[in-house]
Amino acid sequence: MDDVHPVRARLRVLATTDLHVHLLPHDYYVDRPLPATGLAQAAHLVRDLRAEMPDGATLLLDNGDSLTGGLLSDLLAARLRAFSGQGGPADDGPVHPMIAAMNALGYDAATLGNHEFDHGLPFLRAALAGAAFPFVATNILLRDGPPLALPSVVIPREVQGTDGRRHALRVGLIGLAPPQVLTWNALLLGRSVEARDILDAAREEIPRLRAAGADIVLALCHSGIGPEKPAPFMENAAVPLAALPGLDALVIGHTHLDFPDPARPASAAVDPAAGTLNGKPAIQPGFYGRQVGVLDLDLVRGPGGWTVAGHEAGLRRVTPETPLDDAVAAASEAAHRTLCDFAQRPIGRTRVALHSYFSQISSDVTLDLVADAKRSEAARLLRGHPEEVLPILCAVSPYKAGGRAGPDNYIDIPPGPVALRQAASLYVHPNSLCLVEITGAGLRDWLERSMSQFRTLVPGATDQPLIDPTFPSYNFDTIDGLTWMTDLSGPARNDAKGQVIHPHAARVLDLRHGERPVADGDRFVLATNSYRVGSALPQGARLLFQTVMQMRDVVFVHLRGAPLAPPPRPRWRFAPMPGTAAWFDTGPGALARHPPTDRRVVPLDAAPDGFHRFRLSL
Repeated sequence: MDDVHPVRARLRVLATTDLHVHLLPHDYYVDRPLPATGLAQAAHLVRDLRAEMPDGATLLLDNGDSLTGGLLSDLLAARLRAFSGQGGPADDGPVHPMIAAMNALGYDAATLGNHEFDHGLPFLRAALAGAAFPFVATNILLRDGPPLALPSVVIPREVQGTDGRRHALRVGLIGLAPPQVLTWNALLLGRSVEARDILDAAREEIPRLRAAGADIVLALCHSGIGPEKPAPFMENAAVPLAALPGLDALVIGHTHLDFPDPARPASAAVDPAAGTLNGKPAIQPGFYGRQVGVLDLDLVRGPGGWTVAGHEAGLRRVTPETPLDDAVAAASEAAHRTLCDFAQRPIGRTRVALHSYFSQISSDVTLDLVADAKRSEAARLLRGHPEEVLPILCAVSPYKAGGRAGPDNYIDIPPGPVALRQAASLYVHPNSLCLVEITGAGLRDWLERSMSQFRTLVPGATDQPLIDPTFPSYNFDTIDGLTWMTDLSGPARNDAKGQVIHPHAARVLDLRHGERPVADGDRFVLATNSYRVGSALPQGARLLFQTVMQMRDVVFVHLRGAPLAPPPRPRWRFAPMPGTAAWFDTGPGALARHPPTDRRVVPLDAAPDGFHRFRLSL
């Protein structure tokens, strides 16, 4: 090697993120195949991508939220808790099937996402006990006892140099997750976990890795692209993280988006075509194993060691025709069969069809059902407490409402018996029930944030989009027990991330409880969930109860009662805008099985990505 002809080499980084226990391509909520989804198909691409590189020149990494999320992980949590009891790892218990599959594929390292903590520390310890590869967690630490994961790790590789020789390369890894995990899972974690600021933790650990001999440093960052300027305790801190000295590249996640993504707007700090954040290479391979992130780092070894001189960043998509990987499929099969059998158990009956195709544009019976379940449990919890005299309201939001999960991501339960898998689709997250005392002013703020889902409409126009596609449907809370009108002639108060952008905007009109207008000082009890308590409580709201009972179990108890027939109860409506209309997309099942009865809603044509388009006249 000399300064004129330095040694060059290439390291390939392959990554998955936000797998959420999607192993085989199967939708357990509707019990049918879900092609182009899950690690078993993605693994086939991984093996092909590895084979393109010399031995030792590839790293396979996972960026978190792999062990939890959905019906399979909830069943696994119950079974693993039975093996691990109240204590530590289940050394003689079953290996978590996602861990078994990752072992079979030969992951080199992984980090913990925020959802890894949703079932508590005993479950997480039991799951991690079976891993044949290291987990790194730099900013999420235990206060006492043995650590869950390493703060960082150095992984040795061998790369093929342009001089024809193989060269040692030491790759340092840090793992970072949103510090909000401590709030979102406060009841489960208590004071046993410390969550540090992402930037502070990375700023300290990167020099330690360099001192330990790391030639390059990568961040497994279970955090997405958010604000570009640093701020304390950011949830989505990927952009300012990339600016830290000593960091060479990033795998990002958490937000279920793709990066690189040429459709994303560029900025001075974000190049969505080249795949860079503040000039550093970055990839974000979506969610559910629908693609594999590929980051090829071109390395140069000079007098100061190895440096990243160039890169290629991209995503390789799984297709319905992608074969299953035999080893991963075999590691997944037993859990798959168990869950398919368990999910078919009957749990209740409904006298009416339950579907969520129009849950973002009108009141919805699936949300009515969840609200009834919340109200019943809230009344029981408040018995004997001073707050039992206050009216009980229920915040509900649609979780299965299309979006990035596709045109089949809707609830569609016909009248008759309700199986456990169908009941589970009514509430898909492992949140717990919480009760807060809130004022009328707080409720108005809460609803203004929710009604920011809608775009501002141009009066008199009839061909304009109704819904902001970047606004997550799970943040579209409506509040059962109140009525109001939503005026779309003015701007939204919040952006899609919940930040206030027009503080004086007022879309929520004629807010009432019964026949009475809601005054700012009125007091209510609001039944909501632990995630919302941790992320979006308005100022002045006071937590009354945070239960250990998961919301899904609250719904199950309600379903086990008399056959369901919730009466229609319109909570909200759009304020009239004569001569104005807007379009929205929903699943094709709406047209096939549940055509709208509202004359203001008419079907148009097929929409992109398998959806169907409807027009709403205001």
